[in-house]
Amino acid sequence: MGKQVVIYCASSSTIDPKYNEAARQLVRGLHALGYDVVSGGGARGTMGAITGESLKVGGRHVAVLPRFMQGLENPGLTEVLWTETMADRKERMRENTVAAIALPGGIGTLDELMETHTLRKLNKYKGEVFALNLDGFYNPLKALLDHYVETRMTDRADVDLLHFPETVEALLEYFK
Repeated sequence: MGKQVVIYCASSSTIDPKYNEAARQLVRGLHALGYDVVSGGGARGTMGAITGESLKVGGRHVAVLPRFMQGLENPGLTEVLWTETMADRKERMRENTVAAIALPGGIGTLDELMETHTLRKLNKYKGEVFALNLDGFYNPLKALLDHYVETRMTDRADVDLLHFPETVEALLEYFK
């Protein structure tokens, strides 16, 4: 087992295709650099794009799903870990990873990202935490975090534990 990176992403099949292409590019780059990928393993949306690209390039991909989602997993998966709850799923996805990456995604992605960022702040997650700010997708989150700093609800050092690279190329630089 090599170094692992967890990727949080969308399960929606109706998003702009550029997000799935960025996900495929990221997966190719991570595998080329020797990283294994961990994700939610769903068959739809960006999750499906990640799994498909991992299989296409022959990289190791670990999918983590709660049992109530059985039947929604990508049929091409070779390595699936089943959990009892969504909370267990998030914890298991982060386990033994050197980084967590949130691609543009929905409310579940935001939940995974913010929980991981909080755990990083509390020194309970040792990996780096990234939100791929493709075409400014995460600008509203950055503004909210700035607001938290301005109102002294958190400090800049804690906010800065979350990195916002704007391109896949810039994100991959962290892993070289």
